Amino acid sequence: MALERDLVLALDAAVDAHGDELDALACDLHAHPELRFEEHHAAAAIALLLERHGHTVEKPLGGMATAFRARAGAGAGPKIAILAEYDALPEIGHACGHNLIAAGAVGAFLAAAQVVARVGGSVELLGTPAEEGGGGKIKLIDAGAFKHLDAAIMFHPFDRDVLVHPTLASTWLRFDFKGTPSHAAIAPHEGKSALTACMDTFRLVDGQRVHFRDGVRVHGYILDGGQAVNIIPETASCEISVRAGDSVELERVKAIVTRCARAAAMASDVPMELNERRGYAELVNNEALASVFGEHLARLGRDARFRDPTVGAGSTDMGDVSHVVPAIHPWLAICDEHTTTCHQRPFAEAAASPRGLSAARVAAKCLAATALEFLSSQEIRASVRAEFERAPRRGV
Repeated sequence: MALERDLVLALDAAVDAHGDELDALACDLHAHPELRFEEHHAAAAIALLLERHGHTVEKPLGGMATAFRARAGAGAGPKIAILAEYDALPEIGHACGHNLIAAGAVGAFLAAAQVVARVGGSVELLGTPAEEGGGGKIKLIDAGAFKHLDAAIMFHPFDRDVLVHPTLASTWLRFDFKGTPSHAAIAPHEGKSALTACMDTFRLVDGQRVHFRDGVRVHGYILDGGQAVNIIPETASCEISVRAGDSVELERVKAIVTRCARAAAMASDVPMELNERRGYAELVNNEALASVFGEHLARLGRDARFRDPTVGAGSTDMGDVSHVVPAIHPWLAICDEHTTTCHQRPFAEAAASPRGLSAARVAAKCLAATALEFLSSQEIRASVRAEFERAPRRGV
């Protein structure tokens, strides 16, 4: 059952009425980029805006000082959450456009909150820190913030509009090598180079790429490469990101990378210590819910592709959310195709451009309408739930 036209128009008008505030919020966050778990300015700015419009903000949440929740609607009935991200990247700031994600989510919540009583159920705004490598959504899952929800939705800026796109399961592996120092010119034969083992790890991994499935991504960098040119390096460390299409392939490739590090350590006769940082699950897109978002996007004149197999995939902790509740993560263009993409400096510029701000407003309208349509239609909720139950999901 589609939303009544007057309800849709009321949502659009509400977003437009808040438009200047949303633009200001997006620009404020863009001008004050904060790294994972340090988003104090962003969380405070969002909370202040919500409170100014009469909403109570629950903060901190899930043991995180920069996580929060606001609610609107009846306690009984279906419940849907709109998710906000607001952390930035080192050096290049909001080159993933999280300032726009935050503005779009806040706008959607403010609009939906004004009319949710007309359809029943409740809508929440969840502030989720540390998407860039910290897994704030995972911490909220562990804290039970998603247990009562029937769906979770958000959008992400990109160079094109795509409703359904995969993301990769991921993990981070840190290898620390401990060698024996010696003078590199007088007595190199008495040293054991931790750096050689570290570098050999990368060489061995490169030799194994022929055995990776399509879509697997393994990349890393050296954290510690020694102390001086005339000392055989006593310590060396590297971090390697492993990504794959699902958790099964992720475990297989992780084992290969770990064997490479062990073999490199053995070749240099140095001990190696492995530390794994929990990564993200692959995204299980709920196509029934994505289709609802797509209908509202088309209503606003944007013809999104349902899928685009020409686009590569990254990783997000929204993937973990999608394993515990039906979820969508559509992409909306803030620049022309192929001009730039996430984690590039020009993309950071696009995230504060008029086109970027306009995309956040469009996202707010579509997210609000999708949320209200989900709450109002038992048929849509049943379809969304049935698809969720059929989908292969990790036991989280």
